[in-house]
Amino acid sequence: MRVIKALRLLVVILTVLIVTFAVGAMTGTTAGRQLVPAGMQRNTARYIVMRDNVKIAIDLWLPATLERGAKVPTIVNATRYVRAMQAGPLTHWLRRFRRGSEADRTVEAFNAAGYAVVLIDARGSGASSGTREMEWSPDEVEDYGQVVDWIVAQGWSNGRVGAQGVSYEGNTAELLAATGRSAIKAVAPLFDDFDPSVNIAFMGGVLNEDFVRQWGTMNGALDRNDLCTLAGLTGFKCRALPLVMTGIKPVDDDVDGSQLAQILASRKNYDVLAALQQLRSPRDTVPGSTSTLVSVSPSGLRSKLEQFNTPMLIRVGWLDGGTTNVALSRFFTHSNPQQLEIGPWSHGGGHHVDQFLPSDTQTTPSSAQQLQQMIAFFDRYLKSKDNAAPAVHEIRYYTMNDGRWRTTKQWPPAGMEVVRWYFSDSGGLSREIPSAALATDRYAVDTMASTGNTNTRWHTQLGGGDVIYGNRALADQRLLTYTSAPFASDVEISGVPVVTLNMASTHTDGGFFGYLEDVAPDGTVTYITEGMLRALHRKISAAPPPYRMFGPHHTYTSTDTTPLTVGVVESIQFELFATSVRIAHGHRLRLALAGADRPNLALYPAGSSPTWTVHRSATTSSFVEVQMSNATPK
Repeated sequence: MRVIKALRLLVVILTVLIVTFAVGAMTGTTAGRQLVPAGMQRNTARYIVMRDNVKIAIDLWLPATLERGAKVPTIVNATRYVRAMQAGPLTHWLRRFRRGSEADRTVEAFNAAGYAVVLIDARGSGASSGTREMEWSPDEVEDYGQVVDWIVAQGWSNGRVGAQGVSYEGNTAELLAATGRSAIKAVAPLFDDFDPSVNIAFMGGVLNEDFVRQWGTMNGALDRNDLCTLAGLTGFKCRALPLVMTGIKPVDDDVDGSQLAQILASRKNYDVLAALQQLRSPRDTVPGSTSTLVSVSPSGLRSKLEQFNTPMLIRVGWLDGGTTNVALSRFFTHSNPQQLEIGPWSHGGGHHVDQFLPSDTQTTPSSAQQLQQMIAFFDRYLKSKDNAAPAVHEIRYYTMNDGRWRTTKQWPPAGMEVVRWYFSDSGGLSREIPSAALATDRYAVDTMASTGNTNTRWHTQLGGGDVIYGNRALADQRLLTYTSAPFASDVEISGVPVVTLNMASTHTDGGFFGYLEDVAPDGTVTYITEGMLRALHRKISAAPPPYRMFGPHHTYTSTDTTPLTVGVVESIQFELFATSVRIAHGHRLRLALAGADRPNLALYPAGSSPTWTVHRSATTSSFVEVQMSNATPK
């Protein structure tokens, strides 16, 4: 969320700017108001009226070197987080003094590479009119198609359009390819949500409660143009903020801001947390709309996305929310050529999150390098009608605690074998099948167990912060753990681990969380990956899954919800998020089990603490299956 990060930076520099402004104003013209050689202003903002009379606000940025008669490709970025903010007098002065640009570095880089850039406010957000009944509604996505129609009708357009974006904007980039416009030649959905119903909203059917609450609060503040709430400013800093930034940028014709004021006054968008809390199951229709989260997602629009075989550049991070498994699912399901990159990245790629390296390790590739690689991807498809090389379809991935990048066209990669690690005596993980006729472990769910409340894979989704789990040895004392013997040599794990629990519970519902961890000889416990499942959604379907899956097929529908029978042994099977990691010799592998991750994820049943009886006998075993190489313990 670029706006939020920018506002936090403003908190730091606000006082300095006020002092600087006292020196006096300089004359000059900011980059956006300059005329390009073609005689047009480089940056303009306008409304495009949709089929239902909703007014969609856009910002157009032309290359500074655009010559008269030249035709250039266009990059689209569509957001619900405000396409552009209006600068205050201090910022205007600083730009003139420095001859600076109000465009962000991505716009500047694309302009410099010869692209026009169009920024779009989604309906019901920013300066656009209309109402939001849910995210990525069919009307919202069709709006983007109409904007593309406008683009290709412009005299400067070469008729070829691409789209890019991170997170929400990654979804709009991908969904633009589903609008039926042949002008869309390539898209770069970065750190996006292929199936948001189960990879960000309800992972394994578990509501991502704290994330949705914070995300909804921030969206509400943006929709009200309440920057002080968004930035956490009060008192003097809040009153001084308009000197730096006044809020949502109006279109050029809205000189006095009256149109924007009217739109904001009449805006009534839905409450995302309230809507999701009302869902009985992740696949149900979102209250107040006619759509499900699946029907508006890339996973649910396969036929439309495959219509023109649009090439895709896709990036996700190993510890970025729940994006890895579904990114792999897309790769092996949709026919579109895909360059899938899975790196040691936070949300947006700004931080290196390999938990085996210091937290201040520099991102590789750097953000600047990632941007230039993306531009090179678009150059391939948008600058010429005849592509010089065939489209690429491969996975490029980083192995944590190893540092190598490798490519593959299969997952798991070649050389990995499925190894089943059984729960055994004294909290052990063993490759030997249990021999005991009856063996169980009891665990009273600790409802205060947590993976942390600031730097988890879920928090990075709220603006791209670092992911830092630290030493989880103390956290594991609250959990039920099973640990292998030390490995005699280095081991690589690359795949999607799957947990199978045979257990009985004192309650009819519950959350089941599994954490795969590395245990060093000195006892340091390093987080690798995790997964979860709500007990109500444990039924395994025999029907064909909607896309390639790497574990059991849970439908997450209301018709398949199945309460646990108290005291009866039930099977709970769920996948963890994909990973690629090296376990050093002498280290051990651990699976830690929990029934809660507070305050991050919803608690089931609310206000209760179930007790589990986990079975690990010869006839009723529990285990975790891991794709690995050289899996020989000492």
